Amino acid sequence: MSAQNIYDDPTFLAGYVTLDRQVDGLDGAAEWPLLRSMLPDMAGRRVVDLGCGFGWFSRWADEHGAVSVLGIDLSTKMLERARSDTTSATIDYQCADLDLVELDPDTAELVFSSLTLHDVRDLHRLWSQVAGSLTPGGSVVFSVEHPIYSAPTTQRFETSEAGDRVWPLDNYLVEGQRVRTWFVDGVVKEHRTVATYVNTVLEAGLVLDRIEEFGPPAEDVDARPELADDRHRPWFLLVGATKPA
Repeated sequence: MSAQNIYDDPTFLAGYVTLDRQVDGLDGAAEWPLLRSMLPDMAGRRVVDLGCGFGWFSRWADEHGAVSVLGIDLSTKMLERARSDTTSATIDYQCADLDLVELDPDTAELVFSSLTLHDVRDLHRLWSQVAGSLTPGGSVVFSVEHPIYSAPTTQRFETSEAGDRVWPLDNYLVEGQRVRTWFVDGVVKEHRTVATYVNTVLEAGLVLDRIEEFGPPAEDVDARPELADDRHRPWFLLVGATKPA
């Protein structure tokens, strides 16, 4: 079964483009400095960007020395803008469903994905494709919505009887679809545990290098007190892995 293509919904897209990370690109993504620290040197690398969206990372990789970049996304609307914002002939964009995509073997030194894999339904199949596409010693770096964030039946903070702010966690071990309202009703995401994300990487024959759970650091909360609630649970899960040489 193919993934939901909510990004071509005009109402959804009108809201989505107002996010800081879509207005300011990578500089508008709070987790980008940490995610960037997990990346290898781009120089001379062939890069695949899964769920490339408007092409922010694809262009960054090109600007930092990648010899080729393949950006893949399901949304025709997002790819239209990616192509219009891209001048480099090094970057190629492809419209494809990540649940069905076929990646050429031994053609990439880096596979990157930002906040996309929680939209993929058959993660085992995709990781098989990714592992096959990597050359020995190649890297994978990806981020997803953190499972603690995605699990609850009701995604909102509550106040306990003692007056404490809490993030109610339920159904964490019940993996599967979560249907939410995000700019529009009926947005479908796949909830998985941290263990599942890590184990699917390992089962594909890759070696785990690093795992991070990102939320706003204390200094950001000091500067923006409205972020205090977000110290109760991480926003994103970040993972880096390598194909054995």
